[in-house]
Amino acid sequence: MGIVRACAPPAAAVAAPSAQTNKPSRTARVLVLGGTGRVGGSTATALSMLRPDLNILVGGRNREKGESFAAKLGEQSEFVQVDTRNASMLEKALQGVDLVIHTAGPFQRVEECTVLQAAISTKTAYIDVCDDTDYSWRAKDFHEQAKAAGVPAITTAGIYPGVSNVMAAELVHAARSENGEPERLRFFYYTAGTGGAGPTILATSFLLLGEDVIAYNKGEEIKLKPYSGALNIDFGKGVRKKDVYLLNLPEVKSAFKILGVPTVSARFGTAPFFWNWGMQAFANFLPVEFLRDKNKVQKLVESVDPLVRAVDGIAGERVSMRVDLECSNGRSTIGLFTHKKLSVSVGFATAAFALAVLEGNTQPGVWFPEEPEGIPTEARKLLLERASQGTCNFVMNKPSWMVETDPKEIILGIYV
Repeated sequence: MGIVRACAPPAAAVAAPSAQTNKPSRTARVLVLGGTGRVGGSTATALSMLRPDLNILVGGRNREKGESFAAKLGEQSEFVQVDTRNASMLEKALQGVDLVIHTAGPFQRVEECTVLQAAISTKTAYIDVCDDTDYSWRAKDFHEQAKAAGVPAITTAGIYPGVSNVMAAELVHAARSENGEPERLRFFYYTAGTGGAGPTILATSFLLLGEDVIAYNKGEEIKLKPYSGALNIDFGKGVRKKDVYLLNLPEVKSAFKILGVPTVSARFGTAPFFWNWGMQAFANFLPVEFLRDKNKVQKLVESVDPLVRAVDGIAGERVSMRVDLECSNGRSTIGLFTHKKLSVSVGFATAAFALAVLEGNTQPGVWFPEEPEGIPTEARKLLLERASQGTCNFVMNKPSWMVETDPKEIILGIYV
């Protein structure tokens, strides 16, 4: 049965865990690394709204900024000074912590899973908001170690990837329950400007331009040029049609391998339209070596950040995700998620994964969001309810014509 929500209820509507989930016997302690940044701060705020009883630790390097933010969260929160690059400092910070949430990106070109290793060493549950294919599979390499230590861990547990993976898993599950065999899965994303998420997302976008796009066509892995293959996609009311372009995103590989869909791809677009032109120009004319150098990319980000922020003030930070599934029996369904503020919705998305882990839904090991050992089938609905707080359009398992903005003729002048 499909889900359609024109406007999601306030956070309080789903603040309490369901009666069937496991609640910690004491107040759980959650450490948010990168907690003074946009994504980490949004996650900590969402957690404090969904579960006011949690003891939220704001982890970061800037004490003044961290203590100020922790004070705003309330008495249950405090600042912990920690550098994610320092293993001994990490392990010390994780003592007595029930869950660590790693939001200190960008994850591109990071060779070591330092936080995950520290979590395994201290037997601390773990999630991250990784949006890099190589890093996510590097994290997956620690699966057996995490399993042996009894540590539940989820990688790519943000909004996209993350919630989009769970949406895809739900579409595939529904199709197979009706004897449909999935043939093609496509992820489409749109964000106005940087979505209010600041320099980290900007750096991530530039670094992704230095990577070949991995996609799958009828079971075969193919490599494509970044920011190519433009499509004009209808994201429904509030966004309408936007151009999106191929990018190398981790949900493509994980969905192909885990969900078993033979054709998978992901595309992303932004606004205003000239940002897309700029991204294409960077991909086509900047040397690949430049785009793969984090230091050079960081300098580029610093130079364009003031302009980007100025345009962000005009463009807003609306975000939309559309997941399309096509099956061999002709069945075609979509999932759609639209929110007016990425900087808010990414927090609820990440918090939804955090609560799923805290409530005992995740088995020991390192999992992708679409794996049932990470987020069981019966827990997906609650996760999506929490993640979709404040959305202006949330739809699951419906045909595309029901949500697209342009009416389509069925037959003899009858439109839907």
